[in-house]
Amino acid sequence: MAQTIAFIGLGVMGFPMAGHLAAAGHTVRVYNRTAAKAERWCETYTGTAHATPREAAQGADLVMACVGNDDDLRSVVYGDDGAFAGMAAGSVFVDHTTASADVARELAAHAQQAGIGFIDAPVSGGQAGAQNGVLSVMCGGPQPVFDRVKPVIQCYAKSVLLMGDSGAGQLTKMVNQICIAGLVQGLAEGIHFAAQAGLDPRAVIGAISKGAAQSWQMENRYETMADGEYDFGFAVDWMRKDLDIALAEARRNGAQLPVTALVDQFYADVQAMGGGRWDTSSLLARLQRDAQ
Repeated sequence: MAQTIAFIGLGVMGFPMAGHLAAAGHTVRVYNRTAAKAERWCETYTGTAHATPREAAQGADLVMACVGNDDDLRSVVYGDDGAFAGMAAGSVFVDHTTASADVARELAAHAQQAGIGFIDAPVSGGQAGAQNGVLSVMCGGPQPVFDRVKPVIQCYAKSVLLMGDSGAGQLTKMVNQICIAGLVQGLAEGIHFAAQAGLDPRAVIGAISKGAAQSWQMENRYETMADGEYDFGFAVDWMRKDLDIALAEARRNGAQLPVTALVDQFYADVQAMGGGRWDTSSLLARLQRDAQ
């Protein structure tokens, strides 16, 4: 059933995600901090651009957001021009931002007081996943609210799962980033070792990629890593933001993340090399620099 949906945040993820909603026949109302991007979205898809989150949220059955961090999220939710001020009781806010579990619980509490449903729903799959509509979405919140929004999220997702109460989606995304950090470092070291040993990295990956070493990172990044191409994909700056959230949560819950902390510092080295906007696979560039 077609619904009226507000989408807040039209970055590399939000822009195509909102587009999938419009393509599915929903009435889409968009807001972006940079108004020109919202106007460009309206030139690409069918929908309307609005001057504030509140204006976009007025009359919407669902409000989806995909912004940068906890502070960005609060800035589009609270206040006279925030989305909550424009939402009617009975509507639902779905947050696709990768943020802290604390802010998810905070917003869920405020939403409950206003009679609004809330689901924290960070995504994995990168820009390509958003463009192709095959994201993995991990959610936290009440089952009835999740059941209501799941069919809409499926417009741009291949997997939509409820992981537990509010905050559980964000905690699951932290696990996702912890696992990716170790995988990318291992892949970078493997390719680096192969090159230093005089092997053809492409041939090596061809030999091992169908066995136990296989991963999404290996399948999708080994060629660009071998070519030293990093000007695309999920930026190092974003990964460090995500790892900072995970490491802070670990300090609270007592989890030991020694490899994650080490890889986070390796990403700091990449930033110092000028690679803050490089893809996360640029960990290889750091190894190659140090081997020179």
